Amino acid sequence: MLSILIREINFFFTSSIGYLIIGIFLVINGLFLWVFNGNFNILDYGFSDLTSFFELAPWIFLFLIPAVTMRAFSDEKKTGTIELLFTKPISIKNIVLGKYFGAVVLIGLALLPTLLYVLTISQLGNPPGNWDFGSTLGSYLGLLFLVLAYTAIGIFSSTLSENQIVAFITAVFLCFFMYYGFEGIGSLLNNSDFVLTNLGMKDHFNSMARGVLDTRDIIYFLSISILFISFTIFNLQKEK
Repeated sequence: MLSILIREINFFFTSSIGYLIIGIFLVINGLFLWVFNGNFNILDYGFSDLTSFFELAPWIFLFLIPAVTMRAFSDEKKTGTIELLFTKPISIKNIVLGKYFGAVVLIGLALLPTLLYVLTISQLGNPPGNWDFGSTLGSYLGLLFLVLAYTAIGIFSSTLSENQIVAFITAVFLCFFMYYGFEGIGSLLNNSDFVLTNLGMKDHFNSMARGVLDTRDIIYFLSISILFISFTIFNLQKEK
């Protein structure tokens, strides 16, 4: 697994994809949070917290993570190198986990520079240092678990077609449905359907963003990640 993980990270940064992904994520966030006027602008918001960032980031990741994962297996299928992978003395599970954690590491590196936002709002507070540590920490943890789930969905989608665009669109749709779809359906049916809303990732992410670390939220995100990783392994085993 480690060799696949290192191979993926090397590919991301030798092909400039890694730098491009990190740059796009930071530029989009920077523009919406500090430059463009609107609901997401922290300076216009009037409070020294990162609520705007944690509302915006899941939607950016919804497109950015599928862009990272779309080539994971679809490109291997198109070029025929997937057959070489299958002949190596490494299990399919370890191949999948290597590619999965390679993508997770890249997105994690994209998140690291945003810690500067925490220092910024700390200085903007009145008095300086007056910011909600609990909700900020919970929101970052929620984002990390969301990244795990989105990446698992993206890796799975890349096994469905050798066309990267198809893999990308499929991953975006599945991520959107898992994040907001259940809440949207619930609001259409009842506007207060707790059962449907609780099935979506948005509800569990918002729960963690409040600074309350509930084991049910953690188990939910881990279950989604494990489920789609299992689907990926199953799909590849059928093709082997």
